[in-house]
Amino acid sequence: MTDSPLTNTEESTGAVVSSVPAEQSFFRSPALPFGFVRVCLYLILWEAITNALPWVARFFLHGTLSPYDPQLLMVGESVALIGAFSSAWVMSRLEGRAFGAYGLPLRGAFGKFFSQGALFGLTEISVVVGAMAALGSYHFGAIAIHGAQLLHWAIFWTIFFILVGLYEEFAFRGYVQFTLAQGLSFWPVAVLLSIVFGLVHAKNPGETWVGIAGIVLTGLFWCFTLRRTGSLWFAVGMHATFDFGETFLYSVPDSGVIFPGHLSNATLAGPTWLTGGTAGPEASLFDFLVLLLFFYGFHRLYPASSPGKRG
Repeated sequence: MTDSPLTNTEESTGAVVSSVPAEQSFFRSPALPFGFVRVCLYLILWEAITNALPWVARFFLHGTLSPYDPQLLMVGESVALIGAFSSAWVMSRLEGRAFGAYGLPLRGAFGKFFSQGALFGLTEISVVVGAMAALGSYHFGAIAIHGAQLLHWAIFWTIFFILVGLYEEFAFRGYVQFTLAQGLSFWPVAVLLSIVFGLVHAKNPGETWVGIAGIVLTGLFWCFTLRRTGSLWFAVGMHATFDFGETFLYSVPDSGVIFPGHLSNATLAGPTWLTGGTAGPEASLFDFLVLLLFFYGFHRLYPASSPGKRG
């Protein structure tokens, strides 16, 4: 499976495709009003599908579950992902495009971009937590799970956060980004959707405004990787491993939530600017600094002249 950037850059980026006839149809027109209506249609389809699927999912759930019960989390994320993907697939049929045009080409699935992103995500959380530990603000604590339970949770969180990465990246930087960017250009849409991406997390218990700012900056970085590679696979990999590192590996709050099944009884102590407080490391000053370094590093890794550039 090749990992090279998409060769048809315009088709993969949301730019006007040269092969489209002069008489632009509603489903191919790059004009912003038409794009906005198509996004609304996509969201309506998504809502209809995700509301229908729980009728099926309820047969796999038993009893009253807490919002953070692992079984409910896995089913909920799967339903959301199926809704986002299937509604985009319907739109791709109506628009006469390949599904991969929206940022997740099958030929690049879990390949080079994903692996690089996974390395970036694990590096980010490790550097941030390592800096906090060096200053005495993070302590790993005793191992909380052992044996088969440790393996069970490691596998569970790996699968779960890959689903999270796929769903959230496609939801905020997939079809909607592709469609609106045709009429409004890439970065205005990227900024708007990154702000929405941050605000969606505001409902999490323990989340803070600094944490939301960190999420917005992270969203902008993932948009940057999308623009330079023409693919969401880097962002999916980075998203998955960063969340895995927070929740399981280092056992700290993830966007204000401490999930069950974490590796150790870790503790955070110290000023909020250092630890991120209740929001977790993504609200730490160190995370902002690492992300800024990532912008520069990724710019050098994938210069603007790269053939996979999206925009």
